[in-house]
Amino acid sequence: MNAHPGSLDHVVLATPDLEATVADFARRTGVRPAPGGAHPDRGTRNYLVSLGGSGYLEIIGPDADQPEPPRPRPFGIDRLTGPRMVTWAISPPDLDRAVADAHAVGYDPGPVLPMSRRRPDGTLLTWRLTSFDTAHPSGLVPFLIDWTGSAHPTQAGLPQTPLLDLSARTPDPDGVRALILALGTSLPLSSGPLRLSLTVDTPRGPVTFT
Repeated sequence: MNAHPGSLDHVVLATPDLEATVADFARRTGVRPAPGGAHPDRGTRNYLVSLGGSGYLEIIGPDADQPEPPRPRPFGIDRLTGPRMVTWAISPPDLDRAVADAHAVGYDPGPVLPMSRRRPDGTLLTWRLTSFDTAHPSGLVPFLIDWTGSAHPTQAGLPQTPLLDLSARTPDPDGVRALILALGTSLPLSSGPLRLSLTVDTPRGPVTFT
């Protein structure tokens, strides 16, 4: 069974201590995430692990080599007390059309913003995405991303932990499911306290992150 939701691009594990979380991921899985790069003026840096296919896990946290950013770091990083799975992203065939289609059924994915970063080898990556800051507060409704012709991060030979399961709990599964469907994808949802859960296959067996 394909565990990847339709159009899955990546899943976000945010943390207030990037190096500690990367080390913990390596300890639990036996796989060391690869450096991704810094996000200029955002105060963050990331590490990446392939989930198989075109999906990947982004581990993102404060970048000690950057000054304090002029605005809060994305994904609520400044408020976190520990690592947490915060949201996920899809890459529709046509981002602008997907945004328009969502508006047509009453969901606003937020403004589309340009972003960029350099890989450790100096390659510039550029992309457009809908802002997480204005997305559904649960984090369970994916934001949208378009790599605008740049090489996709998974093309950089990332270490891999194949995705076994991506699912979530929410007090309002029916309401959240309707918004996810409005974006043309799906996510298994059950009723309960809010949680996004990722399970990957590793040399040390299945490992779950929440």
